[in-house]
Amino acid sequence: MRKRLMATVVLPFAFAHAGVALAQSSTPAFQNNSSEAQRKANSSQATAELFYMIQQLQGEVRRLQGEVEEQRHLITRLQEQGRDRYIDLDQRILDLSEKVAEKAKAPATEAGGAGTSPGPVTKEYRQPGAEERKAYEQIQDLIQNQKKYDQAISQLYEFIDKYPEGDLTVNAYYWLGEVYLVKPQLEQAKQAFTVVATRYPDHRKAPDAVFKLGVTLDRLGDKQEAKRRMQNVISDYPDSSAAELARKFLKSGNG
Repeated sequence: MRKRLMATVVLPFAFAHAGVALAQSSTPAFQNNSSEAQRKANSSQATAELFYMIQQLQGEVRRLQGEVEEQRHLITRLQEQGRDRYIDLDQRILDLSEKVAEKAKAPATEAGGAGTSPGPVTKEYRQPGAEERKAYEQIQDLIQNQKKYDQAISQLYEFIDKYPEGDLTVNAYYWLGEVYLVKPQLEQAKQAFTVVATRYPDHRKAPDAVFKLGVTLDRLGDKQEAKRRMQNVISDYPDSSAAELARKFLKSGNG
C-alpha cells in the first residue's frame, strides 16, 4: 500500500519534470532555425542588390565604350577630311602657280623672239639625311610588309609636312597615291598622283605617277582622260617601264 502511494506521487512529478525539460530543449532549436532563416534571407537580399549594382555598372561601361567609339570615329573622319583638304589645297596652289608662271613666260618669249624660249628646267632635289631616310623606310615597312595602310597614310602626311620639297618627299606623295588606290579611295589617289605628275615632272617617280593617274582615272570612269594620260607617259617618258605598261594598257582596249 505504501509502495503504491509513493508511485502515485512520484510518477506525476517525473512527468512534470520531463515536460519542462522537453520544453526547454525545444525552445533553442526553434530559435536557431528562425535565426538561420533570417540570415539566409539577408544574404539573398545582399546578393540580389550586388547583382543589380553589377548590372548597372556593366550598362554604364557599355555606354561609355559606345561614346568612346563614337568619338574615335569622329576624330578619324575629321583627320581624313583634313588630309583631303590638305592635298586638295596643295593641288590648288600648284595650279595657281603654274598659271602665274605661264603669264610670266609669255612676255619673255615675245621679247626674246621665236625659238628662244628656254627648255624645261631640271629641278635639283634636296637629298635626305639619315633621320629622314629612316622615317621613310619605316613608312615603307608599314605599307609593304605590315599592310597597315591607315597608319601609313598618317605617317606619309607627317613626313611631307616635316621634310618638304625633298627627293623622298616626292616618293611620299607617290606612295600616298598608291595606298589610296589600294584602299580604294580613288579621288584621294587621283590628287596624290596629280601632285607628282604636275609639280615634279622630272622626278624619277613621275612616269609611274602619270601611269597610275591614268589607271585611277580609268577606275573612276573617265576613260578619255585616262587614255590621254597613258599617251603622255609614252610621249614624255618613252624609255621608262611605265611607258611600256601604258602601251599594254592601251592595246588591251582599256583606253
